Amino acid sequence: MSQRRKFLKQGAAAMMSLPLLSFDPKKDWSIDSLKYVANKDDDYWKMVRKQFPLKEGQTYFNNGTMGPTSGYVLDKMFDHMMHWNVEAATVDYKDGSGPELLTGYFPYEELRTKLAKIVNCDFKEISLTQNATFGMNYVGMGLVLKKGDELLNTNQEHGGGFGAWQLLAKRKGCVYKQATMPEPANDPQAIVDAIFKEVTPKTKVIAVPHIISGFGTVMPVKQICAEAKKHGIFTILDGAQCVGHVKVDVKDIGCDAYYSSLHKWLLAPAGSGLLYINKDVVGGIWSTIASYNWDNQDDHGFRLMQNGTGNAGLMAGYDAAVDFFNTIGHDVWIGRIKELGMHLRDGLKEMKHVTIYSSTNEELAAGITTYGVEGMSGPDLQKYLWEKERLQPRSVGAKMLRHSVHIYNSKDEIDRALNLISGLA
Repeated sequence: MSQRRKFLKQGAAAMMSLPLLSFDPKKDWSIDSLKYVANKDDDYWKMVRKQFPLKEGQTYFNNGTMGPTSGYVLDKMFDHMMHWNVEAATVDYKDGSGPELLTGYFPYEELRTKLAKIVNCDFKEISLTQNATFGMNYVGMGLVLKKGDELLNTNQEHGGGFGAWQLLAKRKGCVYKQATMPEPANDPQAIVDAIFKEVTPKTKVIAVPHIISGFGTVMPVKQICAEAKKHGIFTILDGAQCVGHVKVDVKDIGCDAYYSSLHKWLLAPAGSGLLYINKDVVGGIWSTIASYNWDNQDDHGFRLMQNGTGNAGLMAGYDAAVDFFNTIGHDVWIGRIKELGMHLRDGLKEMKHVTIYSSTNEELAAGITTYGVEGMSGPDLQKYLWEKERLQPRSVGAKMLRHSVHIYNSKDEIDRALNLISGLA
């Protein structure tokens, strides 16, 4: 801490920038207080909330778009960036300290190993990317496809989940198709049936979300991948909303590829992405971006992350976010999100003037709930919650509100939202 403060005092520019930040650089953002707590009660979660430099009196319910970064992670990033700007001349990137100065040329085996443990795979099956969209494109552009091959999405994809496949259809003459999802989706088999209704002998790729971004539906991906394997179809899952939100075990799921944006539910800084490709199929995926290790056949994950120079401070923050997650604990973190999501849905189910567009089958639900209130548009409802209680979910389309909950939220905050919505009857 004393070292970081020393660096922050170096130069007028650094000092002038501090008043613009809500982040308090003088606070000790250590996560030691979160360790070794056996009883994860309300007092524990209040302590977790204090780890985030969010404004008091305001409640953030839009984690499905961007997760707030903890003070611990920000501290590690600021420390890294300031230190290595001050000490730039002392670094010789050829002697092994290069990752402290620039990224894009190093395997980051330690961070990839941590991530591999979270999603259950070998670290060499993991690539560090900027976000989910990068992962989708690395796989799509790397596949060997030809004219007439069919690529299957759903009609509920995020733009980062369909772009590459539409591009490949136009560029290579592939056939782009969408399966129509049930809405709301409460029956896993109905989801599987909707997808395989569109499958033909020409289907080469099934690319579907693990969690549907707009509705928060947790898809029956293990069943989808098992059925696809019977037909020899390559499966790639859009996990942008998943890592740090629900359990992700890529080996148990059985997918060929999986990508995620960790700036959402893992609360990593923007620019922190993950791509998994099964070692049994990765040899057939061409590198999309080429640099020194574009043809590395020993570490395919490293081969597919040849991005050139990036922000080394961001990588320090990425690593710190994974440590923050692991300190609280995988099951505790994910269990808390599920608990809060159920609390919100249970309250909404009691209101006759509310329509829940998300799944009400708890096997298909987690921390995102999308709903509407009779007589109000989604944007008007978002504005109402903000103006009344400074609560900030996100409107989706004309009639819906997408309400995300995370570990920094409380049941009291959710109850305040429920009370306002109840009053609109």
